Amino acid sequence: MGPCRVGPEEPAAPRTPIQEDPMSPAARSLQVFAVYLILLAAVLLLAPNALLQGFGLPATSEVWVRVVGMLLAFLAVYYWIAAVTDDLPILRATVLCRLTVPVFFVLFVSAGWSPWPLVIFGVIDAVFAGWTWWALGQGAARVRPATR
Repeated sequence: MGPCRVGPEEPAAPRTPIQEDPMSPAARSLQVFAVYLILLAAVLLLAPNALLQGFGLPATSEVWVRVVGMLLAFLAVYYWIAAVTDDLPILRATVLCRLTVPVFFVLFVSAGWSPWPLVIFGVIDAVFAGWTWWALGQGAARVRPATR
């Protein structure tokens, strides 16, 4: 048996915090995009006409714009989870999907279904997708074994 201690125990050595692996740059880019989507969703759910009119889009009292806000919020949750789990297949898939957004928005404007400011949202998506794509390339370069 160990010695019997009567007085206070000696203070334990300070614990070193356990450092988890940092989030990959690609995952961080998707996490930031998820925050952008949550903010956009909140505006579309709570004050959609302020956003619509600010971008030259017509105000509406229809529910569709709030449905879009709800869907964006759900998508943001999925993106957040993909980011914190560093889900590589989802990270890659989001790049392709987000790069198609400006293509669709340009088609919508060209067809006369929307005024041109809609394209601004497509550009934002493309910029974030480009960041993720670049970050995926950087990550691949770091783990790829050197060849001679």
